[in-house]
Amino acid sequence: MPGFAVYLGQQSMEQTEKYVKKMYDAGFRTMFTSLHIPEDDPSLYAAELKQLGALAIEHGMELMADISPASWQHLGLTLEKAGELTRWGVTGIRVDYGFSPAQIALLSEEITVALNASTMDETFLQQLLNAGLSIDRTEAWHNFYPRPETGLDERWMRDRNRRLQELGLTVMAFIPGDQQLRGPLAHGLPTVEKHRGQSVFAAFLEMTNEFYVDKVCIGDRSIQDATWQQFMVYQENTILIHCDQLLLTAEEERLLCQKHRSRMDPSRDVIRSETSRLYAQKGKADISPRNQLPRPRGTITVDNNLYERYTGELQVALKDLPADKKVNVLGRVIDRDLPLLPMVRPGQSFLFICSAAKT
Repeated sequence: MPGFAVYLGQQSMEQTEKYVKKMYDAGFRTMFTSLHIPEDDPSLYAAELKQLGALAIEHGMELMADISPASWQHLGLTLEKAGELTRWGVTGIRVDYGFSPAQIALLSEEITVALNASTMDETFLQQLLNAGLSIDRTEAWHNFYPRPETGLDERWMRDRNRRLQELGLTVMAFIPGDQQLRGPLAHGLPTVEKHRGQSVFAAFLEMTNEFYVDKVCIGDRSIQDATWQQFMVYQENTILIHCDQLLLTAEEERLLCQKHRSRMDPSRDVIRSETSRLYAQKGKADISPRNQLPRPRGTITVDNNLYERYTGELQVALKDLPADKKVNVLGRVIDRDLPLLPMVRPGQSFLFICSAAKT
């Protein structure tokens, strides 16, 4: 389930309302915010938090807040009255340094608690359980890492998350945004270093499919419209892939622009569209040989009439392949979306959105 961050005091509430609605429409159901509140104006943060909570309630969304012990005082609350936050619309809090096992256990009686998945060990978890932690109201949320080169190692991340899930914890991790990056460094806010600077949507799919993660949250302040559109389309379990296309015939254009489904028997070298074969067979496609070019990874092709019964089959190259007189090149997946290709697994639907034709 995708989520996104909203940082209090960073924009007007009108802008926040529009952003929350936009992300909700694209399938996002979790909001994250930080309650490390500056001492000079705590009342403003409390008011904004209540407004953000009201938006969460209105849209039926989770609202998780990163909080420090000092934040409780700034909000005019006590640990014993953590349930008051739920009336504001906050559904859970992420606790880190400064809370004792007894305090965290007490909080879990009133509200969902997220532990630090990146630094917690099983000894600490056992201490929490001994103190009365409600495990069914406990999640494990990773850190994000603003400084380049400090994000987590991939193998360690997989092993850690697998173990956390075995312990019965819901696991959450962050991926970076691609528009307004949060300062002061503005190098993205990923949990895993690999995802820094990568396609947001590709990072989301990889985190969901390969890292034993239950929730994925965009840590930065916003995403580009093209990225938002990919999440929008994914609500129909379809991967939207951006590409540059060549000048095509009407028949080639029809083949390229339909929704495709990857065959259930995956090939080593190419993604094969099951949909295009059925379409071509039904309409007896006529694809004259043209644009018979080399096929670097990400090249989108269609088999021409020289391939006889394969005529009309659309493919995407998974590795560099040579030119073939029986294969027409239609276009190429843009570099930013190349990481999406491994995510097009057997039976996965996918759709191309192409830029203006190139000669």
